[in-house]
Formats: sequence, C-alpha cells, structure tokens
Amino acid sequence: MSLAPGTQLGPFEIQSLLGAGGMGEVYRARDTRLDRTVAIKLLPSELAANSESRQRLEREARSISKLSHPHICALYDIGHQDGTDFLVMEYVEGETLEQRLSKGPLSIEQVLKTAIEICAALDMAHQQGVIHRDLKPSNIMLTKAGAKLLDFGLAKLLHLSSAVELALTEITADRKLTAEGVLVGTLQYMAPEQLEGKDADARTDIFALGEIAFEMATGRPPFNGKSKASLIAAILSSEPPDITTLQPMIPAALNRVVKTCLLKDPADRFQTAHDLKLQLEWITDAGSQAVLPAPVLARRKRLVQVAWGLGVLLPILAVFATRFYFHFSEEKRAPIVAFLPPPDRATIEFAGDTAGPPVISPNGRFIAFAAASLGTTKLWLRALDAEKAQPLADTEGASFPFWSADSRSIGFFAHGKLERIDVGGGSPMSLCDAPLGRGGAWNKDGVIVFAPEFRSGLFRVSASGGIPVEVTRVDSSKHSTHRWPFFLPDGKHFLYLALNHIAPAGENTAVYVASLDGKENRVLVHSKASAIYASGYLLFLRGNTLMAQPFDAGRLELTGEPVPVAANIQSDPGTWRPVFSASDSGLLIYEGTESNGTQLTWFDRSGKRIGTLGDREHYGSLRISPRGDKVAVELGEPSDVWIYDAVRGMRTRLTFNPAQDATAVWSPDESQIVFTSQKNGHPNLYRKAINGTGPEELLLASDAVKEAQDWSADGRFLIYMQSGAGSLGQLWILPLFGDRKPVPFVKSAFFDTSGTFSHDGRWVAYESDESGRSEVYVMPFRALSSGESAGSSTGKWQVSTSGGILPIWRRDGRELLYIEPGYQAPFSGRIEVPGAKLMAVQVSTTGSEFKIGKARPLFTIPPGTGLDATSDGQRFLIEALDERSSAPLTLLVNWTAKLKL
Repeated sequence: MSLAPGTQLGPFEIQSLLGAGGMGEVYRARDTRLDRTVAIKLLPSELAANSESRQRLEREARSISKLSHPHICALYDIGHQDGTDFLVMEYVEGETLEQRLSKGPLSIEQVLKTAIEICAALDMAHQQGVIHRDLKPSNIMLTKAGAKLLDFGLAKLLHLSSAVELALTEITADRKLTAEGVLVGTLQYMAPEQLEGKDADARTDIFALGEIAFEMATGRPPFNGKSKASLIAAILSSEPPDITTLQPMIPAALNRVVKTCLLKDPADRFQTAHDLKLQLEWITDAGSQAVLPAPVLARRKRLVQVAWGLGVLLPILAVFATRFYFHFSEEKRAPIVAFLPPPDRATIEFAGDTAGPPVISPNGRFIAFAAASLGTTKLWLRALDAEKAQPLADTEGASFPFWSADSRSIGFFAHGKLERIDVGGGSPMSLCDAPLGRGGAWNKDGVIVFAPEFRSGLFRVSASGGIPVEVTRVDSSKHSTHRWPFFLPDGKHFLYLALNHIAPAGENTAVYVASLDGKENRVLVHSKASAIYASGYLLFLRGNTLMAQPFDAGRLELTGEPVPVAANIQSDPGTWRPVFSASDSGLLIYEGTESNGTQLTWFDRSGKRIGTLGDREHYGSLRISPRGDKVAVELGEPSDVWIYDAVRGMRTRLTFNPAQDATAVWSPDESQIVFTSQKNGHPNLYRKAINGTGPEELLLASDAVKEAQDWSADGRFLIYMQSGAGSLGQLWILPLFGDRKPVPFVKSAFFDTSGTFSHDGRWVAYESDESGRSEVYVMPFRALSSGESAGSSTGKWQVSTSGGILPIWRRDGRELLYIEPGYQAPFSGRIEVPGAKLMAVQVSTTGSEFKIGKARPLFTIPPGTGLDATSDGQRFLIEALDERSSAPLTLLVNWTAKLKL
C-alpha cells in the first residue's frame, strides 16, 4: 500500500516516502496537533488480523514507547485507520551507518564513540526487558547529536523469528546474498543462537554489536559467504580474523573486546551492554596506552622467552632502544644504535618509481614505508615499541609516503593519484591527480605541497582534496623538476630539491627554501639529493655521507658548519631521494648498508637470463654498439664514459673530465661516440674517438641542456633531446656536415624524447606524452634547412596502445621494440615499475605508408635503470637492480647527542 502526499492518517498528514523495506514502508509526516515532523511506518495487515493479535501488538508497542534515551529513536504512538496499522515514531535526520560504511571504515575515534553510544542505548533498553533482535548498520542513524537506534524491539513486534525459520528452510535454494528480501541484511548480523532458533536475550544484541564494531573498524563484516547456507555456516562455526590484521593501528584492547563479543557461546560474551560500555570507555580514556598496536601484546608475551636468532633479537633491541630513549631525560640520553628488520617475506622498496623509503612520524612513534610482498606493494606501518610491522589495507601500489603534522595520517601516491589514509582506521581517500608523484609534505594547517609528476613544479592542495594550485614554477633554463618538499616548523616555509634530469650533478642542482605565498624561493645548499629538517638541523647528503648543519628555521639561515652523522647512506640515483628520515623527537632511521648497485645482465627474447657483463656497479645509462661487441656505460661520481668489451668482459675508461660525462651514442662504424659533458659549465655535445686518440671535439654548445639519443646509419645526422628555454624536452636533428646548424625534428609543446633512426634512415621512432602519457610514435624523417621541421608532415603513426617508452629498431626495419611501462603517466627515465613489459611489434612500409602489426609481449622486465638491445633484436642488456636485501634498517636513537661527542 502506497500513500500519496496529503493523505491523512488521523492527525498525521503524509508528506513524502522515506523508504521501504522488509518491515514496511516509512513516510515523513506532520503531526497537525503538535506541529512537528514525525516518521510513519505502515505495518503488515496480518499483524492485527484478530483481537488477540491487536492486543499483543499494542502491548509490545507500549513497552517500546517507554524507552526514552538520547540514542534511541522514540516510538510515539500506534494507530489504526481504514484497515491500516501504523507506528508513529521520532523523525531522525542523518545518514545510516550502512550508508556511511559504503564510503569505507570509520576512524578509531568514530568507532569507539559510536559503539559506546549504542551500548548506552542497549543497556537502558535491556534493563527494561526490551531486546532489539535486529541490530544492524541500516538500523543505526548517525546524526549531529550522535548515533540513534531505529526500529528498537520491532523484530519481536513483527514476528521476525518466523522469518528466520523461513530462511533456514530455504538454505537448499543456495541463493546469492544480493537477493532481495528482509533476510539479506538481517542474516549477516544474527547471533548463532538466533540461527539455531533459540530465544534471544541481551547477549544476542551484544553479538550483533560486535559484528557492527568489526565492520566499522575494517570496512568489511567479520563473517562472509557466497550464499545463505555458507554465511550461516560461517557464523555458526568460523572464527573472525583479528581486526588488527586488516587495520594495524586498531588498539589491541579493542580487537580483544570485539572478539569477545563474537564468541559463539552467549555465556562467554560480555553479559551486559553496561560491561561492554565500560571496556570501550576504558580504551577511549587510556589514550596512547591503549592505542598501542596489537603486536605490542605479542611482544610482551614473548619478551619472557629466550631470543634466539637475528630475526627475534633485532626487534627486541629496537624496542629496548626506543623505550630507553623515552624513559630518560634528554640530558641523560646517549646515542643508541638499533636495527629494524623488514617484514617477513617482504622487501622494502628503496628505489624506483614505486619506492617507499621509510619515514618517521613527527611524534617519533611510528615508521611508514612501502614494501612488496607476494608480488604486491603496499604501505606498512611499524610502531617503534612493537615487534612487527603491519600492512595497511587498500594501499596497493602505494609509493613515497609522508606524514601529516599530527602523525594521525599518511599521504602517499597510488594509481596516478595523491591519496591519504588515517592510521587509526579507514580506507584511503583520493585527493587529486598525481600521475607520477615525487614527494609530498603536510603542514599543521592541513595543506599538502607535492610534486605531481617527475617533470613539474610543486603544487598545493587541501588535505581534504580539491584543485591543486601551483606553488613553484620550473625555470627550464636551469631545472626540469622540483621534488621532495619538506615543511619547516612554521608550516609556511618548505624545502625542496631542484635539478635537471640531463645534468643532475650540475651547478644548478640544489636544495631550495621557499614559502607558500611565493615570496621566498632561494638556494639553501647545493646537494645532489633531497634534504629535511629536524631538531634544529638541516640533514642532507655530501657524497654518501649524511651531514647535519645547524639551521635557524626562523631566519631561514644556516648557522654553523656541517657535521657528519652517518656514512654509506643509500640514495636512489634516479629519483635523487636518499634513504633516511628523522623526527624532532631525536630518532633517525636510514639504510646504511653498502649497496652492490646494478648488474649488467643479458636476456634472450624469452626473458631467460643468459649471462652477465662486468661487476655490480652504480651504472648510469648504457648503449650497445651496432655490432654488439662493445657497450658504452657511465660510471663514477661525477660520471665518466667507459667502454666494455662484451666478449672479454674488460672495460676501459674513455673520458676523464672532472664534470659529468653521460649518455653516449655510437657512430655507425663504432669508431666514435657522442656524449654530453658539463666540463665547460653547460651540458654540451662532444665527439670522441673510441681508441682514445685526439682531443674531444665540441659538436654543439648552448645554454640549453642536450642529450644525444641516436646516430643515423649513414653517419650524417644526430638526433638529440633538448630542454630549456621554455621546453621540458624537444627532439632536434644535428647535421654532422656543412655548417652543422640544428633543426627541430618536430615542433611540439609536449615532452618528446628517445628518438631513434630506422636503419634505412627513412623513419624516426620516438616517445611523446602528447596524449597525457608516454606512447611510441613513428614519423618519416627528412633533412631540411635551419628553422624547419625534420619530421615529415606526410604522416605520424602511434605504435604503442597502453603506454610506451624507449623504442628500439631491429636492424632490418621489420620490428620495433619498446617498453610498456605499466603505469599511465609520462616516462620517468627508469623502468622500475613492477609489470613493465618488453613489447615487440612487426612493422612494414609501402611507399610513404607505415604499417603496424599487433604488439606482443616478449617478457616482463626485472626492475632496472636502463635497457638496450642488440641490432638483431635477439639479446637485451638490462642494468638489473641489486635484489632487495633483507638487511635491517639502522635506527639511531638520540642522534643529536652524537654531534656533541
């Protein structure tokens, strides 16, 4: 029966339909006598089919109407008109808990507050002999004044027990849980005794509240099944998982309380809602003592046992060190070194596009990092007084975490977005786009400054999300990126690293200090990697040594000489992010073991490792010679060009400049290379004979940054990428004859790079981000006079379809190889994204037409920093990253005391 607006039920005027469910339709109405808004629930007609039923209905309604409590929706009246029975109830505005849970878990504060309010309502009702019997998220309304329980006692009033019997008789139907009907939502929250047909009592409501608390904390119910039968079986016989396995920052005490609520035997649960309420209030009042993560309990039990083996000893040392630190006053503290092992069967991602180096929370009590386990990278959280780290749910693909100023939330990058997650519980929240983020910082005013891409300035956005606003703009004559921001204590000024990808060790690479209002932006210190501030010091790298220099954060000035803190600090050479973090509480964490660098490794077309070349080193770019018997690499700091004999495995140093020499390309006859060098202050192009004779010849000089990329097979042209003068990257052609005047290959406002000539010289393959992500394209090549484009206007063909970088021609011109990077963003200059694939596509030409076949994957590329192929396309050389070590992180407690020794 549906009622139209304006219908009168006694003194109540129907205004609108609020909803309909298994218990009947609910309407918003106006009480014309008292001029107030009420809710009207229509009851099934069979409830009052005879006088005995009507008397029972009225008797139960009177009992429920006596429940007067701020967290119970009041029942005002029961009415009957024209064969229609209805209830008149308090009208409550808000959203149901079910609606709220559709957005994800609640914070720990919200979980405790809501559960306590429900307990208070249940306690009062139970004392008056009224059991809810159908407690579930859709019967809990969240209002500005707190939680309100709806439909209190109506389960008994509406004979819901008979519906349960019906459900049990329908088990063999094995219907899916999404089937319509009152049982679908209700069944999920029934206690075992209800499913067994036994009488319900207060402990039945406590079981349902345990299920609801579990779901509020984790975002998922404790029991699951694909059908009614399997769900009932789970409730009757399965144990729910620990909440802390899904939400590591949930207090261990709450985990224990919820598990007690969910015990199968009612006698083993809390016997009253009042007892449960006292436990929840204790957890709330205990604050940080109760909010210690669950692993602390396990640690307390195990500390009485003898610790054998490094896997047990190291976490205990870390716990001891941090407890020692927080116990004694600063004057009595001495520096202590402890070690934190990575999680079991997981590897911490220190380098690459998916890295997540460890970061200490501002309060010094937690460490967040990204680690890969079972092929998936996600965020992990380690409490320093806990034995183990725990993964954070729903953070797959996370990279580069950073903390909020209050240590309650973590910002990170995932799936092309800037995201945040509250460590107390809840699901991640997307704030804005960030295709390939390079660091963020979160101040006390809720402002996040971040680098959305690997070639961009810095932007600001609210911690609640919104449209990013530019904070710093890259001067392309000096830099190609601003990244790794870090807020200073006032929350208005921040540090960041500025550099140029092609000349990262150049004179313009520096740590800057800037302000949100744009009034401050200047060089603070020259460093090849990012810096942070802690405890009155600027922490930065000099070589691979961590230095601490006194810094006045108020005047934004360095005030003393730098002092070494730790040696052999690891730093990612491709993102310029060192692996260290510090807090004002005196804790410093770093990865200080000596890295073995990368290994030049040969692969065949199936992805099988077929050999290695040279030793493990910190290589830069690599390029295989046309005949495949030599390999040019860059080594050292600043780097020089070295030549490997691919047959004998010997290497010879070719350049000896004090500045950085990099990105060598071979001449067709292997007698010369062209490379970029900064020996005269600018990244210019030079040519040198492979046998080392004769001086280096300057080919092209300008203020712009230049990177040689390929040499045409006829020896007449060089293609190079140029950045600066308003461009982040454009391809140019340098004729190696005549006046050698460069011409643009293609005039573009996008980032174009990785240009390579086909062997017959008719085509150029390259990558461009003109579509919003890097894809591989092919254009005809023609040599024109200065100022004209060398890329023919007769056509352009897109080769890749799901992202593409680093195109390589097979010598016969019938195949193009490229990398499908595994992320939807412009190329970062590295191939470290898990899932990156080496692709091969057959190509052919007819006149001016370029035909492209279907691309197929050859193999998944192991993480590395570079790749090249032999000219026949049969072998591939990859700078494979050293496998992640299980060596522990170093934790230095009270590190500032070391500066005073």
